[in-house]
Amino acid sequence: MPVYEGNTIEEATNKGLHALNLSKEDVEINVITDAKKGFLGFGKKFAQVSIEPTVSEQIAEAIEETVEDIIVTDEEVKAETAFEELLVHKADPSETKVLENLEDEEAITELAMYLTAISKELNAPALVRLERKDGLLVFHLDTDKQGILIGKHGKVLNAMQYLAQVFVHRAAKNKLSVVVNVGDYREKRQAILQRLAERTAEKVKQTGRPVFLEPMPAFERKQIHFTLSKDDHIKTHSEGDEPYRYLVVEPVKKY
Repeated sequence: MPVYEGNTIEEATNKGLHALNLSKEDVEINVITDAKKGFLGFGKKFAQVSIEPTVSEQIAEAIEETVEDIIVTDEEVKAETAFEELLVHKADPSETKVLENLEDEEAITELAMYLTAISKELNAPALVRLERKDGLLVFHLDTDKQGILIGKHGKVLNAMQYLAQVFVHRAAKNKLSVVVNVGDYREKRQAILQRLAERTAEKVKQTGRPVFLEPMPAFERKQIHFTLSKDDHIKTHSEGDEPYRYLVVEPVKKY
């Protein structure tokens, strides 16, 4: 864990934040020693602090690595902003064609057309392929502009995932579970979630404090919950509203 020194705790902290290029909200700061003035120049000691990125910041960096080969351009930033507006618009059932009680195959076809339309609106037209896997309907979006449909830290893709699930719940007669994927993002993300679960558990046990993870789709929260359910010292629950619902990992209180 990096240690930073300064004439005061504040100075040492600022040095560390500058070196890490992070803000106070993104790190945990532990004071090792306070500064001592000494006497006549003897016994003077600098303040020392250790600074460590929070688990949320660490996982954000890890997620960014999964799309490190994708350059985020101005076009993609604009598309992400446009998608936020689209999210509000498309999530309103009064603004979309009413589809209800559809048989499975008809609902799947309508959802594929829906995702195709969204990709075109984002200026990243995609060919939608369906894969049936472990009880899930995986919609693969093949496009030359993966970065637009994934977004920074998967923000756009997760929002599309939410819209797809809302759409199919409204339209299909039966309950269908869908996953939206671009490239191999979900596969890489799965490995990251496994590491996230393990790192988070260790962090909670070390500090005795809860950790609030980033918003993620329900099936990703279930993966972390399943992994940590094997640890008797940890418990998990979800908070917030979709699509911004997130997982809280906390220590089990012993009485």
